[in-house]
Amino acid sequence: MVSFFKQKGQMEKREKQRIEKKDQSKSNTPQYIDSSITSNLDIVKQKTGNSPDIIIRTLKTSQSPEIKVTILYVQGLIDNPSVTDFLIESIMKNPHLKEKLLPHEALDVISEDVVSLGGVETITDWEKLFLSLLSGNSIIFVDGINIALVASTKGGERRSIQEPSAHLTIRGSREGFTESNATNIAMIRRIINSPDLWIESMKIGTVTKTDVSIMYLNGIAKKGIVEEVKARLKGINIDSILESGYIEQLIEDQVMTPFPTLENTERPDMVAGNLLEGRVAIFVNGTPFVLLAPVLFIQFFQAVEDYYVRFDIASALRFLRFSVFFISLIAPATYVAATTFHQEMIPTKLLIIFAAQRETVPFPAIVEAFIMEITFEILREASLRMPKAIGTTMSIVGALVIGQAAVQAGIVSPAMVIIVSITATASFATPSYSMATSARLLRFVFIICAGIMGFYGMVLVFFVVVVHLCSLRSFGVPYMSPLAPLNPEGLGDTFFRRPMWAFKNRPEFLSSNNNLKREGDNQRPLPPTSRGMKTSNRQKGDGND
Repeated sequence: MVSFFKQKGQMEKREKQRIEKKDQSKSNTPQYIDSSITSNLDIVKQKTGNSPDIIIRTLKTSQSPEIKVTILYVQGLIDNPSVTDFLIESIMKNPHLKEKLLPHEALDVISEDVVSLGGVETITDWEKLFLSLLSGNSIIFVDGINIALVASTKGGERRSIQEPSAHLTIRGSREGFTESNATNIAMIRRIINSPDLWIESMKIGTVTKTDVSIMYLNGIAKKGIVEEVKARLKGINIDSILESGYIEQLIEDQVMTPFPTLENTERPDMVAGNLLEGRVAIFVNGTPFVLLAPVLFIQFFQAVEDYYVRFDIASALRFLRFSVFFISLIAPATYVAATTFHQEMIPTKLLIIFAAQRETVPFPAIVEAFIMEITFEILREASLRMPKAIGTTMSIVGALVIGQAAVQAGIVSPAMVIIVSITATASFATPSYSMATSARLLRFVFIICAGIMGFYGMVLVFFVVVVHLCSLRSFGVPYMSPLAPLNPEGLGDTFFRRPMWAFKNRPEFLSSNNNLKREGDNQRPLPPTSRGMKTSNRQKGDGND
């Protein structure tokens, strides 16, 4: 035992020495670029571990004295034709570089005459150099001068624009975001052609240096909300940002809540619509999901297609989604409470059927509900993690086989299988996956309270949930707006949707007071003065022809 602790202490001591040596080597790295190419290349190789994907091309220019020019780039992150045609060949074939030049003159010729790529800039410190190099740019060293050139050569293999898979719609755009911030921002620029569409970028993650950009419409978005988003993003201190979910968890208002306080989407038209209402979009490089802030509870039940169809159809579908969400939340709990405590509320004939079905079931209704709910959750999770071709088959066949086998074995009643199946189907009708997941978690709470106290327990949980929702904030905006606090002007886009010609103003709790007006007056379409049927001259004839 003593030898074990002794070995452990020695291991900790060696690890501490290794970290100290690593920190010492970092501190020994100079801050600024050296005038010698050899010294600079040694630092690059040392910092990158002499990685084989970092390509170093050394070229010789001018007659006398001979000047060396070195180009650095990361294979796979650059556009190969740009580097080959516009950097290497241009430097080698340019006649001005064949003349007798001093190092600083050669640097000026390369930056002004040779490199025809956009975005050429000079840098002098190593931190910016490595950040540019690992972002896909090419670095140009000239021997004898302590300044490097950065040429914009970003490229490499990227996923093309495809139809979004998470937010499908029958009517609307078929474009979805990709993993490239530049592509995603350009897609919004194509929709909103306004100079007031402002973008601010920053690097988050001490190791990954992930590009994070915020987008908003200046003059429409409230300055307080924009500044709050910036402050929360700048306050993040973490080593890596791999997906927008990292950002979402680090800047949300409330941690201890099952409800999402930020929305994510991969649809450019949905982001554009929210920007026009005064929200802020957060783009994270490497993920197609863009965050929207602030958000409201009712927003998670609105589909982008609601604004592309007539208001009566959109209102009916939206009301259906709210009703289905309520069903997916309390349907199993209602069955448990009714069959356990409140049999007098069930019609007699239906109660006899339930009693006959439950005669062979050895478990109480709450255990039945838990068995079936957990089984369906396992099938749902398995179908998501399996390959697409197998997952669909597994979810359908597994549900049918397990449900039928459970009924025949007498473990659960057929009525419970029907209730749980309807609940599982209803949960897919919620447009937002994060809100549907919240309902799945709360469903178990409702079942437990229904099994202990019946409908009284369900009502108690319902009141607690409503109070909790009213207490939430999303970047300072009340989560239940415009219901609590009540805002009659905003009720036209909640459980139902008013006609498009009636959307005169933007939401007051999101937009700047100076730019609330969305459309002009008298936008309601009116029929012509004469309502008579218009017929052609041919129809007015005597019919002899």
